[in-house]
Amino acid sequence: MATKRDYKKEYAEYHGKPEQIKNRAERVKARRIMEKEGAVSKGDGKDVDHKLALKDGGTSARSNLRVRSVKSNRGDKK
Repeated sequence: MATKRDYKKEYAEYHGKPEQIKNRAERVKARRIMEKEGAVSKGDGKDVDHKLALKDGGTSARSNLRVRSVKSNRGDKK
């Protein structure tokens, strides 16, 4: 049987770190840029993808963003 996730511990050890907070803000910023352009909307089954990932030094500049289906975006690199 699976153990319950300790969300408080996850936040303290990972999600609450300044670097991760900055990355999350960049992802939200990217989504907002694409929503403003009309490329995506809430509940449309699309993800905003960074061509060069944030962890690899990418930014949320428009030239580094693209719209992909949830299935294709989350199925990468597995």
